[in-house]
Amino acid sequence: MITLEQFNTATPDDCAKWLDGGYEHSPWIAERACARRPFASLAQLKRAMVEVLREAGRDAQLRLIRAHPELAGKAMVSKTLTAESTHEQGQAGLTDCTPAEFAKIQQLNADYNAKFGFPFILAVRGPRGTGLAKAEIIASFERRLAHLADDEMAECLRQIHRIAELRLADKFGHTPELGNRVWDWAERLAAHSDPGYAERGELTVTYLTAAHRACAQRLAHWMRADCGFDEVEIDAVGNVVGVYRGSDPTARRLLTGSHYDTVRNGGKYDGRLGILVPMACVRELHVAGRRLPFGIEVVGFAEEEGQRYKAVFLGSGALTGDFDTAWLDQQDADGVTMRTAMEHAGLCIADIPKLRREASKYCGFVEVHIEQGPVLNEVDLPLGIVTSINASVRLLGEIVGMASHAGTTPMDRRRDAATAAAELALFVEKRGGKVPHLVTTVGMLEVPNGSINVVPGRCKFSLDIRAASNEVRDACAADVRAELQRICERRGVHFTLEETMRAAAAPSDSAWQQRWERAVQSLGLPLFRLPSGAGHDAMKLHEAMPQAMLFMRGGNAGISHNPLESITNDDAELCVRALQNLLEQLATDAP
Repeated sequence: MITLEQFNTATPDDCAKWLDGGYEHSPWIAERACARRPFASLAQLKRAMVEVLREAGRDAQLRLIRAHPELAGKAMVSKTLTAESTHEQGQAGLTDCTPAEFAKIQQLNADYNAKFGFPFILAVRGPRGTGLAKAEIIASFERRLAHLADDEMAECLRQIHRIAELRLADKFGHTPELGNRVWDWAERLAAHSDPGYAERGELTVTYLTAAHRACAQRLAHWMRADCGFDEVEIDAVGNVVGVYRGSDPTARRLLTGSHYDTVRNGGKYDGRLGILVPMACVRELHVAGRRLPFGIEVVGFAEEEGQRYKAVFLGSGALTGDFDTAWLDQQDADGVTMRTAMEHAGLCIADIPKLRREASKYCGFVEVHIEQGPVLNEVDLPLGIVTSINASVRLLGEIVGMASHAGTTPMDRRRDAATAAAELALFVEKRGGKVPHLVTTVGMLEVPNGSINVVPGRCKFSLDIRAASNEVRDACAADVRAELQRICERRGVHFTLEETMRAAAAPSDSAWQQRWERAVQSLGLPLFRLPSGAGHDAMKLHEAMPQAMLFMRGGNAGISHNPLESITNDDAELCVRALQNLLEQLATDAP
């Protein structure tokens, strides 16, 4: 095994020799990276190699991609793979395919090469480093065949960097134990899913279902038994709250956390990462028998996604005193009111007002979250500092026309609600593309009880508008409403439009953002700042105390709200280390 100290002081030849094999048949990457020594961390060395390849240009990148063997291809059959590739393909079971599996992969190899002109590359050791199943490999192969050429080339390079990262860890004897713990917790939490989704292997956890309550119990158990929190409770709205006291139990606390509910058929890390990362930090403090000059309060917020009921930020809103009691009468798709669901879960509705936090008792709020977008992936960085959370508004609408016979109603006599909604959707798309950092989405479009031979008389739809400022958001919302009015008047239909959520832009507090920046720099990583287009619980806490967020990249081009949502154990390790550094900074700053 190599140590970083040895690496920094060795001859260039020895350094290149130690790193040989990290990038397939391309020793020049290691050689050029070595010229950038010394490195303060393994993460900084990894980044140097990423930068070398980015600076080398497209031709060199293509040569690197083409230097890789096909999965279960000719080189494997002829036993001419490098030692590293042989180990990795064997670990994934590719050296022991059934005839049908082998034939399938060979056809995929041929189709992929015919389309892109280079071999399919996948880090078959996977996000945990323990190997992907053959079914996962084949599914990834099939999915990526649909990519555009430039997008797929970029994905191949990301996979190459992941392969090199795993090989580098082997050479340096590095095991991301903290990242593994976070990854494993997320896997175990994902075992709970709502009926109708669980049977299909899909992850859906909506407010106060059996799966939701099981997740709360699991988080509470880990906080008590594994992490050593001093106080753990499930509060009156279902938030899981863990407190690790400071050396002075009366000292102010740092508040942190995120949500554990999910969208329907969602991913394992949205929200949950922001609970598990601080849990890992508290566990390390507890194991070391250490107390900081401030307390740490970790909250697994019960609801943020607005999936079962129209209420959103229900969990964090309770902490800011913004729980609206009118929400209690909302009904889910089965007619179950929120009040009934809370009573069934054993929650004490009368205690909800007591959940409001007194801001003076807290240092601030920080949240860790996956980016839920492609930016960090595109710049090959594991962590990014959030500058602001974009403003947003959500609306639910319905257009009502006249249902009529599809065969006998002339085209100029129709009052078609669905085509009116379609026209609006196209306007919304165009309006969102006119202004930087503005995004608009019609996420739901439904013809209730529609029939193939009936002109739609009703059409329900949703609107999601997000922008970097409240003013840009509101201007867009006003334009959309005005256009909807014009469309309906022209078509002889009418509409209703209900606002279900409004959140103001939430710029990060300067001092807390700087703490995150120093934490990232301490890992040897460059600073990268970006806004958040997604909404977060930090938006609510922003109303009561200073807040700042750290983003961690997600795999598969950063996709989120999707089963393909992914992280690696190495990125999770860096995320935990960054939060640990922030805690140390705060400990130093504390009076």
